[in-house]
Amino acid sequence: MMMPLSETPNQKNSLFNAMNRFMSAVNNMDQTIMVPSLLRDVPLDEDQEMSSMKSDMDEGDMYSYYQLLKSIRMDIEWGVRCAAADEMRKESMKITRSHSSASTSSSSSSASSSSEEEDEEDEDLKKQFQFHLTGLQGVLSKLTQQANCLTKRYKKEVGIGGWGQ
Repeated sequence: MMMPLSETPNQKNSLFNAMNRFMSAVNNMDQTIMVPSLLRDVPLDEDQEMSSMKSDMDEGDMYSYYQLLKSIRMDIEWGVRCAAADEMRKESMKITRSHSSASTSSSSSSASSSSEEEDEEDEDLKKQFQFHLTGLQGVLSKLTQQANCLTKRYKKEVGIGGWGQ
């Protein structure tokens, strides 16, 4: 019989918790922002925390960022759209090819080296996974911060800053 594990301080950095924090922040944003069109033409650069996102945005207003956060939430809930998934698959194939060609060219062709190659590939996959996991957790953390910031900014814009606090 398996006993449920109690959450340790290290689990606060888990991917599940990062995703839950993001989803919660976007759901809160979505419930708070009753009239999203009020965010149109409200520039990001008036807010120090949000201004860092302006270079990544085409329009650079709060409404477009609101839509982006909701779109990312949808991708997490329902999976990444087919076009984006195909693009990512092509990229990962390029990465895999470049890593595998580098590892095969440097190894010898003896029978014992094939198990060493498998160990290298396993280690390589583990490193790739850890790299992407760390990146994903970092991005989710920033997006969570942005969703919370956008929610506060909306409250300020419509004059409900003291509500629900």
